[in-house]
Amino acid sequence: MFSEKTVAETRRILKSEDAGGLSGAEVRARQLQYGSNELSEGRQPSLPSRILEQFLDPLIYVLMAAGVVSVCLGEAGDACIIAAVVLLNGTVGLIQEGRAKKALESLKKMTRLKAIVRRDGRIREVDAAELVPGDLVLLDAGRQVPADLRLLESEDLWVEESALTGESSPVEKNARFLAYERLPVGDRKNMAYMSSNVTAGRGEGIVCAVGMDTEIGKIAKLIHEAPEEPTPLQKRLGELGGYLSALAVALCAVLFAVAVLQERDVGEMLITAISLAVAAVPEGLPAVVTIVLALSVSRMVKVNTIVRRLPSVETLGAVNVVCSDKTGTLTQNKMTVDRMIPAGKLLGRRGQEEALVRAFCLCNDAGITEEGGFGDPTELALLEYGNGSRSLEEWKRKFPRVAERAFDSDRKMMTTVHEGAEGRISFTKGAPDVILERCSRYLAENGVRELGPDQKKKILGEVASLSGKAFRVLGAAYREGGRTDEEDLIFLGAAAMEDPPRPEVFHAVELFHRAHVRTVMITGDHSRTAFAVARKLGIASSESQCMSGAEIDRTGDAELKERLRTVAVFSRVSPDHKVRIVRALKSDGNIVAMTGDGVNDAPSLKAADVGIAMGLGGTDVARQAADLVLTDDNFATIEKAMEEGRGIYENIRKAVIFLLSSNFGEIMTMFTAIVLSFPAPLKASHILWINLITDSLPALALGTDVNDGAALMEEPPRRQSESLFSRGGLACTVFYGLLIAAISLAAFFLIPVRSLLAANLAVTPENLTAVLTDPGILARCQTYAFTVLGLSQLFHAVGMRDVERSVFCMNHRENPMMLAALGVGIFLQAAVTEFPHLVALFQTVALTGAEWRELLGLSAFPMVAHEILALTGQKIMKSGIPIRRKN
Repeated sequence: MFSEKTVAETRRILKSEDAGGLSGAEVRARQLQYGSNELSEGRQPSLPSRILEQFLDPLIYVLMAAGVVSVCLGEAGDACIIAAVVLLNGTVGLIQEGRAKKALESLKKMTRLKAIVRRDGRIREVDAAELVPGDLVLLDAGRQVPADLRLLESEDLWVEESALTGESSPVEKNARFLAYERLPVGDRKNMAYMSSNVTAGRGEGIVCAVGMDTEIGKIAKLIHEAPEEPTPLQKRLGELGGYLSALAVALCAVLFAVAVLQERDVGEMLITAISLAVAAVPEGLPAVVTIVLALSVSRMVKVNTIVRRLPSVETLGAVNVVCSDKTGTLTQNKMTVDRMIPAGKLLGRRGQEEALVRAFCLCNDAGITEEGGFGDPTELALLEYGNGSRSLEEWKRKFPRVAERAFDSDRKMMTTVHEGAEGRISFTKGAPDVILERCSRYLAENGVRELGPDQKKKILGEVASLSGKAFRVLGAAYREGGRTDEEDLIFLGAAAMEDPPRPEVFHAVELFHRAHVRTVMITGDHSRTAFAVARKLGIASSESQCMSGAEIDRTGDAELKERLRTVAVFSRVSPDHKVRIVRALKSDGNIVAMTGDGVNDAPSLKAADVGIAMGLGGTDVARQAADLVLTDDNFATIEKAMEEGRGIYENIRKAVIFLLSSNFGEIMTMFTAIVLSFPAPLKASHILWINLITDSLPALALGTDVNDGAALMEEPPRRQSESLFSRGGLACTVFYGLLIAAISLAAFFLIPVRSLLAANLAVTPENLTAVLTDPGILARCQTYAFTVLGLSQLFHAVGMRDVERSVFCMNHRENPMMLAALGVGIFLQAAVTEFPHLVALFQTVALTGAEWRELLGLSAFPMVAHEILALTGQKIMKSGIPIRRKN
């Protein structure tokens, strides 16, 4: 750690003791040894590997196996349909695949700059990429630091490091400083780091790290090494796929056992097994979930949120901890004068504010032009305050500067001398305690008065109170006569400045609290400042809720996880600390969102379940590492996006339960008939048609349903372990699945039963089987079952919008897609029995009008059941969020 080494030790370690810098030969040798001063790129997956990943899914394995068996048995139609399903899912997945990993490219762009170096005894400008350890680099105001440097010289050197540390104010650098222990990046006063900016002064440093070995390089490594973890929904769907695959295999095994016992034809049973396997797999589910998430993107845009990774949309709805960087996210990242306090007011009397403001504006090196302001952020804030209602140009004209004494870290003051109409006058600004030591009088409302020890103590008490509230306080004084010895001054008062909280954050934190979501502040700023801002925002109420980066270093993982349950503010933290905090929260069962805008936030944005970056004021690195980007930089937008996320999950849950209840109906229809020694009521192509076409359209409509936002945010976020079948989801799946199976079997046996009754024969399994041996009758019976199965699921979908309310009480105009799905679904189901080409492909028969009326009546049973349950108040499934109610 070079911050702990003297200048001589550093030069000796880096073998750069020549005052004229490295020679050309040494530079070339070191470039071969250390490489370029650039960030390496992470290895990106190839197109073939990305395509292959789309098919690594248990559901796809089952379909592929079914397709192979179909080909072996000569069922070309079924094989083609199954192949089309597999290719469709793979194509959709590839097109909608995650985000582009451009974070390292963005970091690399930040290093493409020039550097002023001392080599071969001469000063020259070179590409920053050519720097090597041991190079001597010159710094001055306005220049970006091109590599990690141990400072050799510094003269009033101030560096802005907010992108790395999160601290908004520039920090003073001191080459003579020596650290006696490992310090956080923001406290290493003798170091200057790549990507930081020099705001004032000048200096010279020796390069001690380049490329990936720099602090920003370590951040790049963290981004690259952060694992790509599945979202909660992806985990649930993955588990579901495993269960359904196991179910498909188990059904096939049972089917073969039945075939052996019933002495059936093995080839026939293989075809039936394929049908059952297909029935167990909701083929449209992956596409439906992906399309629902994709459609939600446009809704998120309306609440000023750009979605960079589709699954993060629903994950946001499950978030129960929001970790936020302070500077630029909770605050405005802009120093602002909160108030001017004349000396008289500090002592409980009245004072002269204009004289105080004039002193701060004239004793000032910042400037304001038509293009904007320039200079030190603190001085610029003072100037902007004075520019609000007064004429700076008039003051400068009346009091031209004739001499000055620059700010010095030892004196902690700055003095300027001006020529006025009544003679020369000097103005001094600096730390209030230092200014007061030099003052013997103060300016009251009615003139100059003596300033005694008790009055100074009272003023310092007021200053301490302001500092405890996260204000940075500067004092000002003047002296007539125009001397710069800074003695016997007249105290004018103080200015209280802050990086103010964003106005919208107060309400957002309150809304999060009501939605049972914790807000945690993570910042590189000092503990006192961080706590003061957190207390003002309602994030923390006691200093016991605060923890520093140094404390994190001394705390083990188990203890950190325990403390995280109460800590709400983390201060003086590094990017490594932020990642560790996020991971500890996740390991404790939390679903974590992380917000930020700086380079130092990028690793934690990637480590969180949902990374949220600021779009306007954020760095490109943070935006590329995030899952969501807020286009208005409004913290309150997160609450609106979270509301959308909760609604999207509820809609996906309804769609999944609808699809699975339909699939369960198909399974029970097939399995019951086979076990009872009857022919299969459905062909594999029938089930694929229903799963892909008839079911998918209403499932999409459920996925885009309208929700009651207020009700959404009153509920606590769902638990990470919550199953898709929780809150009555399993009961709903089983009930409607059995009902659909019952009416489908009723339709299948309708013709055989009527035939037996018409012939005055007993309705027995043997007689039913005998009737079904006629190929023509079997084809018509299968068409009946196929039609009722498809239509009943359409009626079931309408009721799934809200399982607790009658369909006659729903506002169906809010979901026109459901009405369209119902109409299109009925048309498509009719098409497979009426269009000759489809009739041949699906081996169905044409139906008469009377048959259609009868089958429609049977198909409406799920809606009838829904109405009975709704009217009697029986709850099969708790509807997580009701659809919006309108008067």
